[in-house]
Amino acid sequence: MNQYETTWNLDSIFKGGSTSQELKIYIAKFEANLKELAELVDSLSPPSGPEQTGELSLLLELLDSTTKQLREIGAFTSCLTAQDINDHEAKILSGKRSELGAAFASVLAKLDQKFLRIEDAVWQGLLEQPSLEPVAFALDERRVQAKEKLPLEQEVLINDLSVNGYAAWNQLYNSLVGKMSIEHMENGKIKKLSMGQAANRMSTPNREARKEVFEKISSAWQEEAELFSETLNNLAGFRLQTYKHRKWDNVLKEPLELNRMSEKTLNAMWGTITEHKAPFVSYLRRKAQLLGVEKLEWHDLNAPLTKSMQKVSYDEAAAFILEQFERFSPQMAEFSRGAFEKRWIEAEDRPGKRPGGFCTSFPDSEQTRIFMTFSGSATNISTLAHELGHAYHQHVMNDTEALNQRYAMNVAETASTFAEMVVSDAAVKNASSNEEKIALLEDKIKRSIAFFMNIHSRFLFETRFYEERKKGAVSVERLNQLALEAQQEAYGGELASYNPTFWASTLHFHITGVPFYNFPYTFGYLFSQGIYAKALETEGGFEESYNALLQDTGRMTVEQLAQKHLGVDLEQTGFWKDAITVCVKDVEEFLELTEVAAL
Repeated sequence: MNQYETTWNLDSIFKGGSTSQELKIYIAKFEANLKELAELVDSLSPPSGPEQTGELSLLLELLDSTTKQLREIGAFTSCLTAQDINDHEAKILSGKRSELGAAFASVLAKLDQKFLRIEDAVWQGLLEQPSLEPVAFALDERRVQAKEKLPLEQEVLINDLSVNGYAAWNQLYNSLVGKMSIEHMENGKIKKLSMGQAANRMSTPNREARKEVFEKISSAWQEEAELFSETLNNLAGFRLQTYKHRKWDNVLKEPLELNRMSEKTLNAMWGTITEHKAPFVSYLRRKAQLLGVEKLEWHDLNAPLTKSMQKVSYDEAAAFILEQFERFSPQMAEFSRGAFEKRWIEAEDRPGKRPGGFCTSFPDSEQTRIFMTFSGSATNISTLAHELGHAYHQHVMNDTEALNQRYAMNVAETASTFAEMVVSDAAVKNASSNEEKIALLEDKIKRSIAFFMNIHSRFLFETRFYEERKKGAVSVERLNQLALEAQQEAYGGELASYNPTFWASTLHFHITGVPFYNFPYTFGYLFSQGIYAKALETEGGFEESYNALLQDTGRMTVEQLAQKHLGVDLEQTGFWKDAITVCVKDVEEFLELTEVAAL
């Protein structure tokens, strides 16, 4: 009998799934609280002195609870739509969540305008008051950003129109992907695979099978390319029109602000990566040699180097992860053990699930849920550790104010990648043979390839796509061309073939919540290298300093966070070079082992 179940329990949050009466009551409660919040915002008078915090403190207390409630509803809805892509009621709930989010955003837009009416000197004095000082960063951030937005009525209109315009294109994309599948022969039987299941087959050691699956996947995406070009073009068009009216010329302005980082930091990161790709190109060449091909094809990137693929059970993966977490942070291990025991993880390999993986937080009930498809590979173990890192980050944040829990995606990826490195590093060190060590090292290096090359290609594609979209809709043919050009540049022209429909199959291009859902991954990966290096050097007290860093992620810019906790300047190239050097060591060890290895 298995120790841990592979399906999650959502009933402990709201019983009844997508038809939950408890959820309906909860939504009604949120709507009542939102109405009260709106009334408080309408009646808020700009304080004439810094000591007049009573009215604002009362409003912020209600804002704290409504923020958590909205996130609770959104998290539950995302779980429902992910676990069953054919759940019609869940799709309706997703639309309802968009409506609630737009209404909430409109109330916040009004609040921001009230903030702007407060004199600067009074404002600074207010933020220094004991009742407001804990959320001073978040409040000041809202006020600064409000200065660069449109008048209130226009911002409210944008929020209202986004429900059936902007957000709807993302929902349509998800619905289209949910209906897609391919047929594949396994064990003498033809199976219908969802796109997520099909993607998992790309790591089979059988090259012909990989090629066949990839061709079927590519064909499926190409058949729907016209529809996906509509979702992408219209989503981007809505975003660009909003920027145009706000007089924002730089399409990176919003994602950089959302990630609380400067463009100088972003350029320093990508510039340093571009200058240090040579070792990773050497890895690609060595892998091609080991696979007996002149150059790797796109479908070879995730191919295993061993003919026999060692599978582990879900229970074995859980035990290994918990053991490694314990070495660095007993608190993280204890939390993760609870996540397994309380069934916070959906890992079952079955059709009808959404592709990919995620972790979502329920801040009101102080729970999290992890979604993935576990098939027993080393990559699956890394993914599970990665998502548990996300979950622990939110767990540490539960005691902070809701306004301070809004940490950016780039630092969110830091916690997850740190957890992933703890586990993957241990796996390499505990390898029982050279063959196993090579396979595990390669699994680590593949993540570097993903962040330095795959994610880089996404960034290059999206940047160029948005520049062309400013002039009008971009055709399928041109989208394919842009994708190919970006991949060729990011991979240094080192592959024999690429993936022209990458723009359609990549969910991140179609997400409305966060524009440029790409560079934060690479940032988090490299930033976590610095944290991991510090963890290895620290003999005691790391757990406390790590938790303190995580708690600061919602109330600092990334530059301030790095300076305070690591003593480094992210706008300079030095930190990025040092972080990449850590990754290069894996490549050097891999090249040395494979020089004489008989795989």
